[in-house]
Formats: sequence, structure tokens, C-alpha cells
Amino acid sequence: DFTEMMRALGYPRLISMENFHTPNFRLVSEVLLWLVKRYEPQTDIPPDVDTEQDRIFFIKAVAQFMATKAHIKLNTKKLYQADGYAVKELLKVTSVLYGAMNTKGVERADVNEEDSSKFKFDLGSKISDLKAARQLASEITSKGASLYDLLGKEVELREARTESIARPLEINEAEKMMKIAIDCVLEEVQKTKDMLNNVALDEANLEVKIEKRKLELERSQKRLQTLQSVRPAFMDEYEKIEEQLQKQYSSYLEKFRNLTYMEQLLDDHRRTEQEMFEEAANMLRLTQNRLKEEEQNLLKSGNNDDSDVDIQEDEGSDSEVEDRQIMKQHAAMETLLPG
Repeated sequence: DFTEMMRALGYPRLISMENFHTPNFRLVSEVLLWLVKRYEPQTDIPPDVDTEQDRIFFIKAVAQFMATKAHIKLNTKKLYQADGYAVKELLKVTSVLYGAMNTKGVERADVNEEDSSKFKFDLGSKISDLKAARQLASEITSKGASLYDLLGKEVELREARTESIARPLEINEAEKMMKIAIDCVLEEVQKTKDMLNNVALDEANLEVKIEKRKLELERSQKRLQTLQSVRPAFMDEYEKIEEQLQKQYSSYLEKFRNLTYMEQLLDDHRRTEQEMFEEAANMLRLTQNRLKEEEQNLLKSGNNDDSDVDIQEDEGSDSEVEDRQIMKQHAAMETLLPG
């Protein structure tokens, strides 16, 4: 990406990433100077990079220029390395210039399109500009609110500032304040040294504790191995009891299955007996109803007047036969009722 951007920006030399496998400060300084001139041609940065001091001054000047003019923060250490890490820092500047060049090309194309067709309007090309405008508007409002708050405090700050400026400077008080500041700094330095010493002591204590823990772990592992190798005294009895328990469990399962089967058979037998009893009761009820109907019919027939004696004798014989049948049916019903 860096080489393509530099080629698009019009750098006169051909650059490849192989040039930055080893530190190449000459090439990095040329690229930086060309980018600075491309950003602002009127800048005056000395191109001397022969000595170490000249290189440091050159890197600082370029970083300060980019920070103040382009608001781009560069890492001076990576630039001074002049290797692949420096390419990442150079890419920050080249990406900004490349983006500006692309926006200019888009604007020119838009101007040509407007000239060719004035009544056409492309909304898609303005979406990015609209987003950027919204972001800038939100930043402006937030900055304006903070600036308004600061300006509201300016009255009090102005009075304090004028009082401090108008007050004559006394050397003795300045010396006292400097001594107090120096003492505070020395106390902080001493505290940090004590903390560093305490850290060293803590590290030593932790190392001792770690060694103790390691020894304890080794002892416990050895003890575990010995316990695993030794067979307990009650293990034989435990195995015998376990075998007996397995046998008891199998017999229990067999008995439980038999019990459930017998309960099922008993339920079936009770169900059949209940059905038989209900059928006998229904038959008894039907026979009783039939006998009642026959008795009623006989009573009705007995009340009628007979004119002929033979007919009466015949009827008497018939009635005797019917009485015998009724007695037999009663006896049959009495035998069914106990069942």
C-alpha cells in the first residue's frame, strides 16, 4: 500500500519494501522531506543527516511540523529506526495526502459532470461528506460548550492572574518554594526506591515460598504413588461382599419380576370374576322379570269365567303344569343366587 500510494502521489523514485528490510535512514529522510514539501512547499527543514545530532534534529523537526500543521502524531523512535516500523509511520502521512488527492479527483469529476449535465445530482457521492459534516458539527458543539464554560470562569481567573502578576517577586519566597518542591520530589524518589527494594524483597520471599511449595508437591506425589501401589488390608473382604451384593441384587430383581407378574394375574382373575358376577346378576334380573310377567298373565287368565267343565279341567291341568314350571324356575334361581 505504501509503495502504491507513493507512486500515485508522484514520487520520482521506485520504492519497494525490500529497501526497508535493513535500516535505511537516507531513504527515510528523503521520503519525509518530499512528503513535507508536498504538504507545504514553503517549509524550511534542513536536509543534513550526516551526523547523529543532525538526524535527531531532522526527525524532531519533521514530527513537530506534522503535529502542528497536519495534526498527525509520529513516533520519532520508529522513524529513527528507518526499517519496517518506520514505514508504518510514513504511511500515516501518505494516507492523508492520498486521501486528499482522491477527494480532489472526485471534485473535478463532479465539476465535469455538472458542466455536462446541470440537472443531474448524485446523492451517493455526497454521503461521505454528509457524515463528515455531521461529525464536525457534533465536535463543534461539544468544543463550543467547553469553551463557554471556560470563558465563564475567565473573570475569576483574570483577577487571580493579575494579582499574581502584580505581586513583586521575592527571591526568599521563591527559594523556599523551590526547596519545598525539591524536598517533595526527593521524598517521592525515596518512596519509589523503597518500593523497589520492597519489590525485590517480595520477589525473594515469593521465590522461597515457591521452592517450598514445589518440595511439598514432590513429597505429596511420592506419597500418592506409594498409596496407589499398596493394596489395602480390607480389599479382599470388600470384593467378596461386592460379589454377594451382586447376587442378592439379581435375586431381588427376579423376585420383583415374579411378584409383579403374580399381581397382574390376580388383577385379571378378579376382573373375570367381577364380569361373571355381573352377567349372573343380569340373568337373574331378566328371569325375575319374566316370572313376574307370567304370574300377572296367569292371574289375569284366572279371573275370566269358564262355561264348560271339560274346559275347566283342561285349564286346571294346564295350570298345574305351569305351577310346576314356576317351581322349577324358582329352584333354579335359588341355586344361582348363592353363586
